[in-house]
This record gives sequence, C-alpha cells and structure tokens, in this order.
Amino acid sequence: MAILAAVDDFLFRSKIRAVAKHVNAEIAFAQTPDEILAQARAAKPALVIFDLNSQKSDPIATIAALKADAALSGVRTIGFASHVHVDLIAAARKAGADQVLARSQFAGNLAEILASAT
Repeated sequence: MAILAAVDDFLFRSKIRAVAKHVNAEIAFAQTPDEILAQARAAKPALVIFDLNSQKSDPIATIAALKADAALSGVRTIGFASHVHVDLIAAARKAGADQVLARSQFAGNLAEILASAT
C-alpha cells in the first residue's frame, strides 16, 4: 500500500478513494489508533493522511506514536483540519506531522498529494 488514510467522514473518504483511483494510487483506510499503527507497520506506506478532526483515530496521539516508532518515524504524514482549528493544527505540528493543511487546501491539492506518494 502506498497510502494509508485515517479519515472518518464517508463523503471525504469517497472523494479520496476516487482521486486515488484517478492517479493510480493504492490506498487503504484505517480508523482506530491500533488499526492505523498495525497497518503502517505491516505495509510501510509512503504516506499516512490524518483527518485531525477525527474522533476515532485520536490523530494527535497516533501521529506522535507513529513518529516515536523507529520503524515508522520516516513515514510521511499529512494532517488536515478546518482552518479555524488553530490549536489542533499546532498540536499536530508539535506531534510531528510533516505537513498540516487546511481542509480546503488539502482537498484542492488532493490529486498532487496522492500522486506524490506513488
């Protein structure tokens, strides 16, 4: 798997899946911290995408755990959230996210983001 996405929103998941298909990117989804870390360890994705507003994935703690794991610390991570959630964006950066984008910016650049991980 090239890309692992921790995204709860089903409409946004559908959009990500459609764009991934369009750019020939292999993608898988996980929701809980345990699922995310297990799939990342098993598949060593080029990119893990986090919806920072997710209630299920505990994105800040999961990003920190991913970056603290010697086998996974080099995996590129991108988080996205509404631009009004400045504390959440700052927390993701502090946890070690490689890139944090406003949700609209992430959506607007989705094809390029996914293509860069293939």
